[in-house]
Amino acid sequence: MECVPVLPDSLVLEIFLHLPHDDVLRAGLTCRQWLAVSRDEFLWRELFYSYYRIPRSVPRHPAAVSWYREFRRLFDCIPCVEVQTLREHTDQVLHLAFSHKGHRFSSCSKDCTVKLWDTERLDGNISMVHSSSMREFNWGYTQFSQFNTDDTLLLVSGVYLGPHHSSSGEIAVISLDNYTLLSRVSNKPYDVFGCWLNETHLISGNLHWIGNMTSCSVLWLNKAFQDVESENANVVKRLFKIQNVNASTIRTVMVAHCRRHDTPDLLLDYEAQSQARRQKGQQQPQQHQPLLFDLGTSGSEEDDDGAEKGEEARLPTAHLAQPSISGLNHVIQSCKTVGRTELAIERHVAKVMGKAHTKPPESSLTEPSEAGDGEDKTYLLFTTGSLTYSPHQIGIKRIKPDQMTTCGPVLGEERSSDAFFDSLDHVIDIHGHIIGMGLSPDHRYLYVNSRAWPAGCVISDPMSPPPIAEEIDLHVIDLKSLREERRSLRAHRAFTPNDECFFIFLDVSRDFVASGAEDKHGYIWDRHYNICLARLAHDDVVNSVAFSPADQELLLSASDDSTIKVWRSPRMVRLTQAPARQPRARSLLPSWLSRNKNSPSASSVNGKP
Repeated sequence: MECVPVLPDSLVLEIFLHLPHDDVLRAGLTCRQWLAVSRDEFLWRELFYSYYRIPRSVPRHPAAVSWYREFRRLFDCIPCVEVQTLREHTDQVLHLAFSHKGHRFSSCSKDCTVKLWDTERLDGNISMVHSSSMREFNWGYTQFSQFNTDDTLLLVSGVYLGPHHSSSGEIAVISLDNYTLLSRVSNKPYDVFGCWLNETHLISGNLHWIGNMTSCSVLWLNKAFQDVESENANVVKRLFKIQNVNASTIRTVMVAHCRRHDTPDLLLDYEAQSQARRQKGQQQPQQHQPLLFDLGTSGSEEDDDGAEKGEEARLPTAHLAQPSISGLNHVIQSCKTVGRTELAIERHVAKVMGKAHTKPPESSLTEPSEAGDGEDKTYLLFTTGSLTYSPHQIGIKRIKPDQMTTCGPVLGEERSSDAFFDSLDHVIDIHGHIIGMGLSPDHRYLYVNSRAWPAGCVISDPMSPPPIAEEIDLHVIDLKSLREERRSLRAHRAFTPNDECFFIFLDVSRDFVASGAEDKHGYIWDRHYNICLARLAHDDVVNSVAFSPADQELLLSASDDSTIKVWRSPRMVRLTQAPARQPRARSLLPSWLSRNKNSPSASSVNGKP
């Protein structure tokens, strides 16, 4: 029976403004008048800002068509429901990587295998299609993998078993047509990881120590298939040779293809950016102090238990920390036998040698892209340092078109004898220990996981870096302007100290960014609103996460508990469970009620159980 309107719409709206969103939806089922009011845009705008605790200076997402649908997107389209657990690995799972088409993904593990998985089965489940062990090549474990752009080849990076203080690694290329091993390339240190430059060429590293704390990193371009072709053509060419000081080395290389930056700007930290513009020119630049949005889940049971048990109870007991500071033992042992005076002399000599024998950067290579700039730019990104051995800087080096092939002079013969080293085109200091990096799908933004140093700290001894925070900050670097956005997200945590700090991989989709953490959870943020939306539970450290490039409502997480978990959005779960003939109109209320009532594996939103 239709209810006779008794209250005016304005009064009903005023009442609805004091109700939570689920009660508003329930009330909308009462009568037509209340249903119309329950879809009011002003109402859902207020509910949106209050529920997600977003500053009102943040505008609605440019692609959103209504506040109601935007609220539903953040609630119903987050991959936070566990639908499958893959247990084929027998040891810690370290890294996950999707193919560009999204039909397959690969996984690397301490069990020294790389496994390939199919995501397009008719029953919706994910199954393993191939597994390769690298033990026969004297590998300790596999640590990273990446598909080339046409998904025909797989790059697999691993740690090579050598002497006790060895930091050697190796990169293997596997054909995805018949799973044959096409080539193997030396990679030192192993946490360079390696990456594809294009469909047929990959980048590896080598390291040469030229002092107790001074070294040289050489980055090589390698042709993926090096069999018969190597008899008649170059298959290896030196890209860059870069001097390292204060025991630092180049690690974690990746390639960004910035194709004219046609995508719109990602709106970040509106208040901070406007304030910075107002203050620009009024005072001298100060030390970088990113704004921290503390999105920790202080109300969770896990955090309450950790606070009661003390500091030691929060350490991941089952985790065997992988030594990501490659070659550090060698440096420490060398410095123990050398006095402070000798080390100071070495630092001075390295500084002088670097100035005298480093090619100056070409200014045309690093100019930020202007609007309408039709030139594509390819950047090599990597972590490095200048003050201490811990990686605290993002190095950027542009790769010119004539450097993207192994044809031409071999081993960099075109270089003059007085230019020993290549200069970095751009350096961004994160002021903390970098433990992870990920590129947005359009390669416009670089997301960086770091553990901050104390504010105002001074590094006097390169072998004694400042203590690092437990909280992991998530920074954003705009590769269009080549600068860091003045913002930082904080929600996940780490506990290992400086010399045991290891890499935690993150991934970025069109709308979301996700990361693992040492607190046994994965995390998902919205890229536009800068809010944490979900926590994904594991039984141990979460090392890696990966969004499907074909569907951002599918997410994978890999953990030290030897499992890979598959997460889908409540919307996708509901669609897969629905009968063949689905009703035309679907209400948001049933999905929320069923999610909270019938999905015990669903992660909490905004840290609320």
